[in-house]
Amino acid sequence: MAEVMGRRTIAGTAEGEITEKKSRFIAALKHVESEAEAEAFLNEQRKKYYDARHHCSAFIVGRDPEILRSNDDGEPGGSAGRPMLSVLEGEGLHDVIAVVTRYFGGTLLGVGGLIRAYQGAVKAALLNASFLEKRQGQKLMVTAAYNDDGRLQYQWRQQERIVLETVYTDKVTTTLLVPPAESSRVIREIADLTGGRAAVEEGPVIVYGWVDGKVIPEDSSISGSSFSAM
Repeated sequence: MAEVMGRRTIAGTAEGEITEKKSRFIAALKHVESEAEAEAFLNEQRKKYYDARHHCSAFIVGRDPEILRSNDDGEPGGSAGRPMLSVLEGEGLHDVIAVVTRYFGGTLLGVGGLIRAYQGAVKAALLNASFLEKRQGQKLMVTAAYNDDGRLQYQWRQQERIVLETVYTDKVTTTLLVPPAESSRVIREIADLTGGRAAVEEGPVIVYGWVDGKVIPEDSSISGSSFSAM
């Protein structure tokens, strides 16, 4: 699972638009998992804006090896697709396609102007995007008495720990998701805070998505649709 750590993409789709000298540049971004999915989205945009002159594109998909493609779609060479690709690379994004549709406004922009416009359109769409990062986490199931739970919950809020679930019975059982490298330290902290009274069960290390401060489960051992950091 180590190869997915920190892998950043966008969640779903995002759009943005800019105007330069009456030319409209409409950008659309989408999370894709393959070259075929990227091509399919490009074709969708072509159909949606069937009367536009240019549909320039750039995408980064796959791994081992990663596939990078760009297309100027009739614009001067190097003025559209490659600059768009450089924005995606600069943001550290993977598994994403950007399509920028241009409606010509009657004034030539020159190569420099086109580069700025195509990059600006992609950046405008990125402002409207939610980002998903692949992370690893280890589940810790902590069972504590009610009078110890308050101290633990306060500590976890201060540390912004991810709480997946809390179950109240005669005791309180909380399932945390922590970076694997920190699990030993977290277990020691729990023991110190409760005088060794709390029980900690170490669960599996899983891969999950992190979007806008929420966990998006990718492992069947986690129930529910999303969880927030405390």
